[in-house]
Amino acid sequence: MNGQFIIWGIMVLSFFLTGCQSLPSLEGRPLSSAYSKEQVADTYFAKALAPLEREHGVEQSGILPLIEADEAFAARMMLAKYAQRSLDVQYYIWRNDMTGTMLFEALHEAATRGVRVRLLLDDNNTSGSDPVLQALHSHENIEVRLFNPFMVRQLRWPGYITDFSRLNRRMHNKSFTADNALTIIGGRNVGDEYFGATDDVLFADLDILSAGAAVQDVSDDFDKYWHSASAYPFDRVVRQQHHYTLVELRKKAASISASSAAQQYVESLRQSPFIEQLEHRDINFEWLQVRMVSDDPRKGLGKAQKESLLIHQFQEIIGDPKVDVELISPYFVPTQAGVEAFAWLVRQGVEVKVLTNSLSATDVSAVHAGYAKRRKALLKAGVILYEMQRHPTQVKKMKRKKRFLGSSGSSLHAKTFSVDRKHVFVGSFNFDPRSANLNTELGFVIDSPSLAQRVNHAFYDEIPAHAYHVKLTANDRLYWTEQRDYGVQTYTSEPNASVWRRVAVQLFSWLPIEGLL
Repeated sequence: MNGQFIIWGIMVLSFFLTGCQSLPSLEGRPLSSAYSKEQVADTYFAKALAPLEREHGVEQSGILPLIEADEAFAARMMLAKYAQRSLDVQYYIWRNDMTGTMLFEALHEAATRGVRVRLLLDDNNTSGSDPVLQALHSHENIEVRLFNPFMVRQLRWPGYITDFSRLNRRMHNKSFTADNALTIIGGRNVGDEYFGATDDVLFADLDILSAGAAVQDVSDDFDKYWHSASAYPFDRVVRQQHHYTLVELRKKAASISASSAAQQYVESLRQSPFIEQLEHRDINFEWLQVRMVSDDPRKGLGKAQKESLLIHQFQEIIGDPKVDVELISPYFVPTQAGVEAFAWLVRQGVEVKVLTNSLSATDVSAVHAGYAKRRKALLKAGVILYEMQRHPTQVKKMKRKKRFLGSSGSSLHAKTFSVDRKHVFVGSFNFDPRSANLNTELGFVIDSPSLAQRVNHAFYDEIPAHAYHVKLTANDRLYWTEQRDYGVQTYTSEPNASVWRRVAVQLFSWLPIEGLL
């Protein structure tokens, strides 16, 4: 018996010792900043954009929505291929799959050409990627940093238990900036499911390719995160030497590119007129006022002031809606405060419409539970609710229809909203407590009536054909309607979701976890 106690004691002690490894010092961390406009004036992108920027003025930004998944991938590859001075890249998730490997190699090739590459990744989803990240970090022109890193690399859950207040806060920002001249921000992470390159889950998403004034704002914001107290140089976190080299990365990328799956994917890219537009620098930007909103990176340590948070910046820029609010969010957890805010808007005569994932389409059942428990209250308040259907992945092979949410997608991942058909937000912010209070986020508020009108048209023309409309009966029972070729199909429980999944959502809804969702 005593021997068992000793063994258990050693196990518990080992658990706490591994989970409590201290963070390395940031003293002497290399210093670097985004290149100024003058320093990149002779680059390919800067010279191509200079006439447009002179025509539209220094305060305007050119924007182009990246709706189709494969075009969003092609745009990132284009930035990496033609960059001549710098690539500043910041992501929450970077998969080590086909498109992730191709983009890793694109960064490597750029660095070999002499481009300075700064890669900042949130460390929550890097499990299994240490060898390739270490190989990239070994290149003289590439520096990799990890945001809120785990010091124990293989078994990460002890870290959550022993350092939960820090590790529960993640960097959810996404940006890809070349030569301080062009940038891509939005909802997409890097991985096959975000770029339409898999037959499994495909995300319907939205990014913005931007030129002009907004690019400098993104570069300045990247520098804040790069120099923040949460960003650790890779070699100070990962000390184990992995025998994975840049030569092996190049061979792996070449092998992937030669595969039948990659060849089929590249062929689909060739069918897009957008690729030819990129190659000929014939990008039809809309030039207008764009304001970047971003959380202070100190939010990653719970030290940001309320006034520096993205959600506070929304209020300052947009003010109080007068006509309508049209919101698209894959993870929508309004909380009681959100329900009351939406109810107040409706009472003021503002039409509020929301599209989120149905239970069958969501990839996070616990988050759906946080939404589902507020669903009746939202409907009673007068909010119009739609839930994205889970479409078969074959839809990605359909002819492009230039829908606002793209021609592919089995699950919603776009995060956008429009206000009064004037302002449109596109970025990484989900309408849930995690985005508001825990994770750091980034996005653009765009003064574009034309883009806002596209959101509005989507709710009237596109969304009803691809989403369930959620309603209440006279005796307050939920039901869902779906437009079918033969008429309207009605459901009295979560459509196309298994009993077990519905039970799991009910169980999650009883747990006191809403603030973590």
